[in-house]
Amino acid sequence: VWDVATGACLQTLEGHAESVYSVCVSADGKRLFSGSADNTIKVWDVATGACLQTLEGHTRAVVSVCLSADGKRLFSGSRDATIKAWDAATGACLQTLEGHSRTVVSVCVSADGSRLFSGSRDATIKAWDAATGACVQTMRGHVYGVYSVCASADGKRLFSGSVDNTIKVWDVATGACVRTLQGHADIVNSVCASADGKRLFSGSKDKTIKV
Repeated sequence: VWDVATGACLQTLEGHAESVYSVCVSADGKRLFSGSADNTIKVWDVATGACLQTLEGHTRAVVSVCLSADGKRLFSGSRDATIKAWDAATGACLQTLEGHSRTVVSVCVSADGSRLFSGSRDATIKAWDAATGACVQTMRGHVYGVYSVCASADGKRLFSGSVDNTIKVWDVATGACVRTLQGHADIVNSVCASADGKRLFSGSKDKTIKV
């Protein structure tokens, strides 16, 4: 945990037995969720650094965790090719979403909480009904695995970064790819959109960040 203003390390949270692949903080800043190669998700008290809960259920590494905007549900993507939906308050597993054939590398919830998006090593992106767990759309277009997905604040666009070195922009309503952004020389590991929707940021194995 870092002080953004000063860059000082405020706290180090220890408890996972293997690599931590993903972290996600609640909107009120009180709880932190972490996904690990030890197949678990841990829930932390940000103020004290105490581990409040360990969520178990995935059979392989938890690569991505994402919290819904209302803070009620947590979603996790795993190397076991599944996505799990958890009750963020109790830690109960509410649902297991199946459909991807390889590792689910990235999960992202729409701002209104109605849609969940997942990117996988199977080179597809899936859109799920967050309430029912039904797969409502499969987006195909990347040549290789999808490592990162990020929805725009208005929920109209989805951005994806891939092993094929490109970023794709998708129309959420139709599932159509409306643009392919090229420029990275290696895998696009992470994409992040600004809150106002005007800028997209991408991080790559080529050691650069592009805007």
